[in-house]
Amino acid sequence: MIEFTGNGRCVLHSPTAMPQASGFLWNPQMLIQMNCRGYAVAQFMQPEPAKYTSGPMLEAKTFMQPEQPYYAHNPGRFFYVKDEHSGTVFSAPYEPVRAPVEQYRFFHEAHRIGWKIQADGLELELELTLANDRAAELWTITLTNPADSPRSLSLYPYFPVGYRSWMNQSGYFDPEHQAMICKAVTPYQKVQDYFANRHLKDWTCLLAETSPQAWEARQQHFEGEGGLHGPGGLQQQQLDKGEALYELPAAILQYRLKLAAGQSQRFRFVFAPVRDDQELAGLRKHFFGGQEDGFRRSADAYRVAMQQQQGCIRLNGPQPDFDQFVNHWLGRQLYYHGDVNRLTTDPQTRNYLQDNMGMAYLQPLRCREALITALSQQKRSGEMPDGILLHPEAELKYINQVPHADHCVWLPICLQAYLDETDDYALLDQKLSFADSEEPMSVANHLQLAMEWLLKARDHRGLSLIHQGDWCDPMNMVGYQGKGVSAWLTLASAYAFRLWADICLASDRAEQARHWQNQATELNKAANQWFWADNWYARGITDQGRLFGTAQDREGQIYLNPQSWAMLSGAADSSRLQSVQAAIEEKLMTPFGPMMLAPAYTAMVEDVGRLTQKFPGTAENGSVYNHAVMFYIHALYQQGLAEQAFELLKKMLPSETDWQQRGQFPVFIPNYYRGAWHQYPQRAGRSSQLFNTGTVSWYYRCVTEGLLGLRGCRQGLRVNPQLPAHWSQVRAIRHFRGARINVEIQRQATEKQQLYLDGVHVSGDCICGLQSGTEYQLKVILPGATGHD
Repeated sequence: MIEFTGNGRCVLHSPTAMPQASGFLWNPQMLIQMNCRGYAVAQFMQPEPAKYTSGPMLEAKTFMQPEQPYYAHNPGRFFYVKDEHSGTVFSAPYEPVRAPVEQYRFFHEAHRIGWKIQADGLELELELTLANDRAAELWTITLTNPADSPRSLSLYPYFPVGYRSWMNQSGYFDPEHQAMICKAVTPYQKVQDYFANRHLKDWTCLLAETSPQAWEARQQHFEGEGGLHGPGGLQQQQLDKGEALYELPAAILQYRLKLAAGQSQRFRFVFAPVRDDQELAGLRKHFFGGQEDGFRRSADAYRVAMQQQQGCIRLNGPQPDFDQFVNHWLGRQLYYHGDVNRLTTDPQTRNYLQDNMGMAYLQPLRCREALITALSQQKRSGEMPDGILLHPEAELKYINQVPHADHCVWLPICLQAYLDETDDYALLDQKLSFADSEEPMSVANHLQLAMEWLLKARDHRGLSLIHQGDWCDPMNMVGYQGKGVSAWLTLASAYAFRLWADICLASDRAEQARHWQNQATELNKAANQWFWADNWYARGITDQGRLFGTAQDREGQIYLNPQSWAMLSGAADSSRLQSVQAAIEEKLMTPFGPMMLAPAYTAMVEDVGRLTQKFPGTAENGSVYNHAVMFYIHALYQQGLAEQAFELLKKMLPSETDWQQRGQFPVFIPNYYRGAWHQYPQRAGRSSQLFNTGTVSWYYRCVTEGLLGLRGCRQGLRVNPQLPAHWSQVRAIRHFRGARINVEIQRQATEKQQLYLDGVHVSGDCICGLQSGTEYQLKVILPGATGHD
């Protein structure tokens, strides 16, 4: 059903086995998630996110949604093909006709999404890629007649635009630019909004390289009584060339063609938002004007840009599918997050920092810039904002208007990854001002203030106040009255203090290091005193003083995050560590990974918050929330528990045993899989299909520094592989501080790890003196009998 081919290409061979399967493309101006059956969710920046196609009803502005439902009139990109003699019709990629196909291949590569389809005796190839420098979809369709006799056909590109405005919407064909144009005026009421909206790109155009014989702009007229699976417009010999006059517009073209035996014909289209006629003319000239093939030039530039985003590792191990995902898709998804920050102008601070933590392994300077940007918006008190503004006109929106207590925690976590990868400790001395003060202070002092803010934001017991949420956004009613505390945040603060202490020690700040190590110890003691219950850590204490996340609760008895971070912070000693792991295995584990909590809530709990109102097993209410799972995997690697860690890394990826249960095309990690394993097993494992997730930075880090054990330090590259027992050997390429290191790891009958750099034995576990621009051969011999691959 699914296979990986050369260069990481992933191929799905059925339009019905995994109907939600999808992939995504992006550039700095736009993003599109393309479903295997033809449905699409797309947006572009102007400078805030906006859509250029919509559903048939006016939609509220919101963020990308998990488990996005598709419906008959869902926005999409469709191509009808009609045989002029028999009248038979099929559509590609599959919707809306859903006619049987003789062969079907949906494929995804780094720079393009495409289909190869055989239906009704014809071969059809579709390809979607993006322009490299603007918001524009580039579509190519090639229709081939492989038969021995000629065929008379009509091809109908059908791009619905949807209901864009109650004020003004229309559609028509512009013969000068060979384009269908669907116009709208963004609705508004306030005078000031008129001036704010004047720059918006309210037109959507379908630009054709080849002039059509006919067209239609009236969506409902085209559909007629036959519905989208058999539109009335296709019953006619030729479309009516109608205009949409305050009607639901669509971009529909008709090409009548005769294909001789063995003949092919190619068509190319640009689908894009534009502001006015001048921009439309410029678009035509750029892609289809002049001597050069602008369409191909732009597509090639996008291909090169996407293929140049190489990570710091390349894996060649005993499990090819795992290698394919890590080498081709994991770094791509990681780069998407750091490149466009989930296509928003005000990413949540925790997301911004963790997404750019991953960039330390791809483009370290981008991570450095992100740290500086975030710290420049810190308050003089040390408090971090709920979101980071990335554009002069940006403002905090949606969830960023709700106060959360955890944002300072992520600073030393992101900083440590960057420093380990680059040894750029000079960053700590760079002077920055604050959001509310021009007083310049070093980055080190900014971090110091952030840690002090966490230290102050505690109650009389020394426990961290949660306010209206911590990492868990919808846990909004535990502490909204100012008294509730978070076990996770207490432990996460202890971990942050430990990391900052390590950074201080490495940068000759020994006194500060001792202070923050002591503070971490005190927080861990408080956590053990107040949150340890029933052989695991509770989740918190509410405003009313109720300890929750324990066996006394009917639902939400145990949460994953406090267990993971107790392992990271050092709060869990060996005895508690065993108890915590046993509780996770018994109460949280599923075939898809551990659930975030269990049992999932089935009714509102007013001193916990809106997470309890989410459907059981979705999102934060008991799903296999992959971001939280990665915290646990990171903790397992920190504890040296390689077998359990790798098992969970693999569980996060779909395999041939559960592709249909998950419905996840293995080209990205979704933010969750359905949980509530014991409550709703028939739906457990279903993918959210949402690729926006903090998971990927941690996954990449765990593969690099945990599985392969190739982690930077002040002295150089520390080597401590943690291979699963069934891996006898693995090869990898590690790019590190400008050097290329070809790594070979083998198990042999030896008592301790041995390192050989360019054939010379290295004492200890650190490779020092690596030079930028130099290639090295590193051989690592691990103790233990040779296993099996």
